[in-house]
Amino acid sequence: MLVFVIRRVLISIPVLIASTMLTFVIVKLSGDPLTYLKTRQSTVSKAEKQAFINQEAHRLWLDRSWPTQYWHWISNILLHWNWGPPVTGHDNVASDVFTAFGITARLVLVSIAIALILAVITGVISAVKQYSLTDYTTTLLGFIFLSMPTFWFAILLKEFGLKINQWTGSHFFGTIGDRSIPITDHSFGGSLKDIIGHMILPTIVLGLVGYAAWSRFTRASMLEVLNSDYVRLARSKGLSPRTVMIRHALRTALIPLTTVTALDVAALLGGAIVTENVFQWRGMGTLFLTALRAVDFNVMLGWLLVTATIVIAFNLIADILYGVLDPRIRHA
Repeated sequence: MLVFVIRRVLISIPVLIASTMLTFVIVKLSGDPLTYLKTRQSTVSKAEKQAFINQEAHRLWLDRSWPTQYWHWISNILLHWNWGPPVTGHDNVASDVFTAFGITARLVLVSIAIALILAVITGVISAVKQYSLTDYTTTLLGFIFLSMPTFWFAILLKEFGLKINQWTGSHFFGTIGDRSIPITDHSFGGSLKDIIGHMILPTIVLGLVGYAAWSRFTRASMLEVLNSDYVRLARSKGLSPRTVMIRHALRTALIPLTTVTALDVAALLGGAIVTENVFQWRGMGTLFLTALRAVDFNVMLGWLLVTATIVIAFNLIADILYGVLDPRIRHA
């Protein structure tokens, strides 16, 4: 197993390097970060304005070739943990990216956990009770959540949260931001309640969107496995239904779900951008949109680097889980 994991890690390294090159080219093609200076009206002479533009271009390494800029960017991150200067302001790019990532991570990870638990439970029940009322109900709910646009569902839940707060005279459902501003209760219990209150609605949005697709995959995979020869053999040997279901059927059925989950992480991050924008979270979504509007390429590169690393990491975890779920894979 250790050799299998090491091999998968080594394979992931060139994939990450290639992704950094691709994201660098995409960001460089997104626009000119000095447009705001070139188009801004100024009282200084053209020569002074051009001199300042040239100074900013030199500070941001825009007066070098793309290969030189890429090497400067990636080498500074690897050797000095310097993610480059922002186009505007004096903030630290790495600090901004990881602060936003911490906010988004708790939303996405909790959503994934909820979606997976619901998908496995309902998918297995639907497969075992195929064509029953339970199966039809879970299928209907899955298609409803799958067909709803993320932004519309988020707005709907936000309005629901506002109505509940008005009816109850409380602020249990946080509808703006990831925390209350200003923070009135600095105790651990008060802070935890505040964080959970602001997480409930956006987590429901992302969780149900993920659950809708994953439950269908679980159901289809379980139906295929339950009709396989080795499951029928296990039943004929006198094993208990619980043992057949968990140790034989479910373990194999989780392999396709693992693949889909790893691939859908990027989609969930994309959904987080929309959801955070609706609920006005200061996470990765807000950071990316702000950087995109300002063509702040170092912030965009940092965002894309972290996102690419997360996607590759989840695919690496999926590869490792394949070996855990099916020993034949790691011995192949």
